[in-house]
Amino acid sequence: MKNTLSQLLTLIILSSSLSSCAQLPSSEWQIKTALLACPDEFRANATVLGYDNSGAVVELRKGTNSMIALADNPETDSFSSSSYHIDLEPFMSRGRALKLEGKDFKEIFDIREAEAKSGSLEMPERSTLYVITGDVNPETKEIENTYLRYVIYIPFATAASSGLPSKPISPDAPWIMDPGTHRAHIMITPERK
Repeated sequence: MKNTLSQLLTLIILSSSLSSCAQLPSSEWQIKTALLACPDEFRANATVLGYDNSGAVVELRKGTNSMIALADNPETDSFSSSSYHIDLEPFMSRGRALKLEGKDFKEIFDIREAEAKSGSLEMPERSTLYVITGDVNPETKEIENTYLRYVIYIPFATAASSGLPSKPISPDAPWIMDPGTHRAHIMITPERK
């Protein structure tokens, strides 16, 4: 009985570790779907970041241009990948590091704000982020019902300095979010079809 219980426990542990490994999408799928967020002209030579079996962000493909594409996090329920200019990487990687430390959104915001103001976190004058969301077809693994939005970082800009409203005035109109902070950015959120 003791031996059978031990074997059963070993089988359960092995099966759960194998099932978590099986859920990690292949590097090829991660690269393909990460690049959906990248403008066509940058896709062929963009650096692609994805996830390994431990959940760590790793470089899946070294690029030769100024764009980085980040694959969907397999630990989340919904699909979302992004791409951004390389000058935004210090900001993005710092956010990922703080999240790994268990910091929540407000803590991450406040820490990066202080670091950007002190100069220890380098922020680009302006930089673009593209975010695509959608549904993964369970049979084909293709991404369907995609929606692409645009974020143009303009650190410390305000509504007054940019001429942008602080709220959207129509579905497709640009507006400034987080004005006056390190995270000030122009939001362009096209109407969903």
